Formats: sequence, structure tokens, C-alpha cells
Amino acid sequence: MFKPVRFIALLVAVLSGAAAQAEIVDIAWSGDGRFERRMTVAPGKFAEVCGKLAKAQAVAWRFDADGPLNFNIHYHEGKDVRYPERRDALVSGSGRLQVALAQDYCWMWTNKSAQPVALELMLT
Repeated sequence: MFKPVRFIALLVAVLSGAAAQAEIVDIAWSGDGRFERRMTVAPGKFAEVCGKLAKAQAVAWRFDADGPLNFNIHYHEGKDVRYPERRDALVSGSGRLQVALAQDYCWMWTNKSAQPVALELMLT
């Protein structure tokens, strides 16, 4: 099945030469409604976790990293990118996304440092 958000993120990674080092993950909810992931964000690269959410759905999120990462939650509306959440240089964060519009939403971390950064994420 074609997933436009994943395709766009993959295309950006390929065009920037980052395909081998950028991590793009589809959200796969567990039976109890959780998604957990551990990954490493390579220096100068990004990691992104994306999935379709329904209007009025709420998702609690939490992450911890062993170094600073720029973080955002975003979705695409035509050619525009909307950011319900956006913060820079975090080693941890948490919050609750209240979905106002049925869309594919992405949690994204960018590593601006010269060292790899380990990241743990939980969505519920």
C-alpha cells in the first residue's frame, strides 16, 4: 500500500544522500495501544516515526535521548507542513497530541551534532 508521508520522507532522504543513515519507521500499535522504539540518530541525520491518526484521537508521547536533538510533530496539508509541536536541543520530552484533523502524523528528531544519539520513544 502506498504511504505518501513515508514516500515523501524517503524521497527527501534519498535526494539528500541520507537514505542509508536516516531512519523512517511506520507506527505499528501493539494490542494494548502502545508503540515503543529504540533507535540511533546518526550525526547530521534524522529519525522519523509516522502513522495515520483519526480526528479526536489523543496520543501521549515521551522520549529520552543521550544527547540533544531537534524535535517536532508534523503533518502535511497539501504542500504546507503543520507543526503541532516543535522544540530544539532536547534530551527528553513528553506531551499529549490531541488530533484535530485526520492525517498522517510524524514524530521527527534531527541530530545537529557530530556524534550519534541514542533515542527511546513511547507512544500510547
